[in-house]
Amino acid sequence: MATATVRPRPQVMRLTDAAAARIRELTERSDKPIAGLRVGVKNGGCAGMSYTVEYADEIKTSDEIVEDKGVKVLVDPKAVLFLLGTEMDFKVDKMAATFVFNNPNQTSACGCGESVSITPAKLPA
Repeated sequence: MATATVRPRPQVMRLTDAAAARIRELTERSDKPIAGLRVGVKNGGCAGMSYTVEYADEIKTSDEIVEDKGVKVLVDPKAVLFLLGTEMDFKVDKMAATFVFNNPNQTSACGCGESVSITPAKLPA
């Protein structure tokens, strides 16, 4: 009888130093205790989907927990295949300060940068 080989699960996302610093700042500055930031995707926008980032009051049993550089990001389970391999960054320029997602599954983006087209990642067999 063959034994199953357990492969390590890939980390869904990784954070840049700038993203981790911003998450730490937001967490510490919150008016109430929070479990972390929840990241996901939702349908909408001219390209089909957009990224979401919100405070999470609690960790849901279905959340994928990413701990990187001393901070915690909770990934909505419906977004895992869309975000697999993504690097979350934080950029500041003259007009805006925002989280940026460098996503290998993203196939296109709209001109305004508010929505994207994402293909779910293919998991190895």
